[in-house]
Amino acid sequence: MDTSRQVKDAAPLRPVRVWDLPTRLFHWLLVGAVVGLAITGQIGGGALQWHFRLGYLVLALLVFRLLWGLAGGRWSRFGSFVHGPATILRHLRGQSAADELHHVGHNPLGALSVLAMLGLLAVQVACGLVADDEIANVGPLNHLVSSNVAALATGWHKGPGKLLLIALIVLHVGAIVFYRVRKNTDLVGPMLRGDKLLPPHIPPSRDDSRTRLGAAVLLVGCLGLAAFVASMAR
Repeated sequence: MDTSRQVKDAAPLRPVRVWDLPTRLFHWLLVGAVVGLAITGQIGGGALQWHFRLGYLVLALLVFRLLWGLAGGRWSRFGSFVHGPATILRHLRGQSAADELHHVGHNPLGALSVLAMLGLLAVQVACGLVADDEIANVGPLNHLVSSNVAALATGWHKGPGKLLLIALIVLHVGAIVFYRVRKNTDLVGPMLRGDKLLPPHIPPSRDDSRTRLGAAVLLVGCLGLAAFVASMAR
């Protein structure tokens, strides 16, 4: 009998830092930016200036998240939640091993949702950078591609890409509601507070002043990159 495991399982729950502050700020800034993009894109006209600005912000945030997924807190790193097909299948069958700790950060299905949304947002931003609505709005990198590529990118950005992104967002929100109602699991609270009630043996994410300073420097660099891309407009 594994008495050490019994002791761990019987230990009282305590707040454990899962989502570091940079990850939480990224998440909520991205939510606000995407909502703003949807509104300004729908309004059109002069609001498209803000659509472009928010697009540059999303570009900076995506680059930041890519890098933070390598250097951020333990549960924000891709290595903690990106899994292979075998692990995903075990999770779907309810056969995940206890030491896989899928309940701490993103579980395998949640990870697929996150990756799909980030990937689709990256495609949307890339298409927006080369798009041309043939009226008054041209992406800053449009001059680097052919007119055919620009037309395809514009069509995707305004059509299938937008609809797929809306579908993913609805699915994401639906999953949050499902976990709250059916499994009594709050997914929003930890992304606001950073902590989850977990057994004391669960390792926390590092989230100290040094980590936050490093994230701030990284974000400034990403914003600078986005500003450079914007400056390439002709």
